[in-house]
Amino acid sequence: MTREEQKQDLRTVEQIIDDMNLFDDDLMSMVFDGNIEATELLLKIILKQDDIQVESVVGQRELQSPVVGGRDIRLDIWAQDGTGKHYNVEVQQRPEGAHIRRARFHSSMMDSRMLKAGQDFSELQDSYMVFITRTDIFGHGIPIYTIDRHFRETDEFFDDGSHIIYVNGAYKGDDAIGNLVHDFACKESKDMYYPELAKGMKHFKEEGGRKKMCEAVEKYAKEYAEEYAKEYADRQMLNKQIEMIKNLMANMKLGAEQAMNVLEISDRDREILRKEL
Repeated sequence: MTREEQKQDLRTVEQIIDDMNLFDDDLMSMVFDGNIEATELLLKIILKQDDIQVESVVGQRELQSPVVGGRDIRLDIWAQDGTGKHYNVEVQQRPEGAHIRRARFHSSMMDSRMLKAGQDFSELQDSYMVFITRTDIFGHGIPIYTIDRHFRETDEFFDDGSHIIYVNGAYKGDDAIGNLVHDFACKESKDMYYPELAKGMKHFKEEGGRKKMCEAVEKYAKEYAEEYAKEYADRQMLNKQIEMIKNLMANMKLGAEQAMNVLEISDRDREILRKEL
């Protein structure tokens, strides 16, 4: 890479960071990682509970599935308060990233880690799965959507301690949640209402933490490029296999399965090729 190309890459990274706000999960996770003050503010506003006292908060916490081959998840924010309640806060730019069954899966992954061997199920603490979405994915125009279980027949509350909350990132109200959403959309700390959030934003975008932010963006760009290169190579190989199968089918009058047998195509690739042929 030439010096000019390196300069261009650096300018690109700098521009990406300048355009970031708290709806970008990398920046959001860094701002809240270990930041008790900002996390307490966030949860108090969203849950409307002034007595929340956060004891620990970690950004980008990975939870591995206990099942071999099961799906792991990476949490944007993982927090715990003084009473033992657990909180997972996620930001999502696109509606598909906040699918309602994703909320269910995240909740189950949190719950599965709360009890140790021999503990009674009654000791399971409350868990809160919070999605802050860039748009109003449910379309009712309200600031917060709270989902709790209830008895269908009597409509009574089923207090199992599991809570799911969606925050409408398109909400423009002149209140605490409206100010919070406004701050999440800000690109500069000087434009933010809450100093607890502005302090973290300023550190990672304008002060000493910017270098760490640059490194995170560069790492993501490299991983994305490697993933794209692999997908491109896989696609090229797939196209080549399709061409060979079609040639065998045309020249030797073979069926698709017979042609794949001749080429010793793997079972995994066969599933993909059947859809392409």
